[in-house]
Amino acid sequence: MWYWLFKQILIGPLLRVLGRPRIEGLENIPVDGPAILASNHLAVVDSLYLPLMVPRRITFLAKSEYFTTPGLKGRLNRFFYSASGQVPVDRRGGEAAQAALRTASRVLEEGNLLGLYPEGTRSPDGRLYKGKTGIARMALECGVPVIPVAMMGTNVMNPIGSKSYRPTKITVRVGEPLDFSRYEGLEGSRFIERAVTDEIMYALMNLSDQEYVDIYAASLKDGGPAKVGAAAARDAREAALRPRIPDTEAS
Repeated sequence: MWYWLFKQILIGPLLRVLGRPRIEGLENIPVDGPAILASNHLAVVDSLYLPLMVPRRITFLAKSEYFTTPGLKGRLNRFFYSASGQVPVDRRGGEAAQAALRTASRVLEEGNLLGLYPEGTRSPDGRLYKGKTGIARMALECGVPVIPVAMMGTNVMNPIGSKSYRPTKITVRVGEPLDFSRYEGLEGSRFIERAVTDEIMYALMNLSDQEYVDIYAASLKDGGPAKVGAAAARDAREAALRPRIPDTEAS
């Protein structure tokens, strides 16, 4: 109930005035059945405008810190994120990653839309960064299509490092669903998962017209130049070892 109240009455009308949003390619989102919406991530308001413009309810996997902050602010955050359809996940890897996969599987098995940000965090400078392979693992294990979504203008409304909101024009651009059924039975291969993730990021790059950077955004945020250099070197070694995946679709 709260999800629809936020969308239609409490927050939605204000968002429409501030962002004058429009959506392109809405026909690419199925009217029922499970699918993953893979979006670029420019600002906090991405998680508001995407649900606003898509008629179906979207469940997002959100970092657990949003639900564990102490005090009154923490309780308000927890209420808002829970009521707006977000579920907490621990992003520290290992067993936490398996727990996130189980949560995603449950959402998809119930026939719902799952919203994910393959970059894992907001872009620090408006460019599109390397995707994490968790999205590929979810798509392959659950056997669902991945629908790329480009959020445009949200970083102008809510600039990086700012808590202010500026009226602007928001566009949500939805691409054609990506079908990875050709990889059925190959889930668990890190090379296949990387190939699937890269295909998703390529679709997002074309949709959003963002410059692509082949390093993880978190490396740039958390580690500075030294860690970025190490990450780039690691990625280059990984790419060199990666076998070419033949196209198994009929020509």
